[in-house]
Amino acid sequence: MAMERAQRFVDALAKLEESGELEALVSLFGDDAQVSNAASSRVFSGQDGARQFWTEYKGMLAQVRSTFRNMIESADRVALEWETQGTAHNGAAVNYEGVSIIEWDGDRIRRFYAYFDPGLLGREIAHGTAQRSEPPATTPA
Repeated sequence: MAMERAQRFVDALAKLEESGELEALVSLFGDDAQVSNAASSRVFSGQDGARQFWTEYKGMLAQVRSTFRNMIESADRVALEWETQGTAHNGAAVNYEGVSIIEWDGDRIRRFYAYFDPGLLGREIAHGTAQRSEPPATTPA
C-alpha cells in the first residue's frame, strides 16, 4: 500500500489528539529515533524521547485536532502538510499550519521534524488571538 506508513502515523496522532492514547504513536518510533520541531532547540531521543515530546504536545493544548492537506510518501520518507486547530488551556483558540518530515527505517520512525511558525503559535496561546499567518506564496518546504 503506497501510503501505509503515512496513514499509520496520521491514525496514531489522531488517537493521541482525540483520547490521549499515547502508546500507539510512541510505538512507531525506533530506539534511536530523533524527534523535534521548529519551536524546540532540543532533540528528543528514542522511544522515551518520543513519549516526552508527544506528551508535551498534547499537554500544551486543552483540545487539539490536526487535519492533513497532503500526504506524500516516497521510499523511506513521508511529508505531511497539516493544519492544527485547538484550544489552549487559557481558552485561546489556536490555529497553525506546517509540514512534518518523517524518515523511516523499516517499520520504525528514525527522525521526525515539524516545521511551522513557533512565534505565531506562542502569540496565539499567550494573547488569546485566533489570527493565523497566510501560507507562503511558494511551495512549502
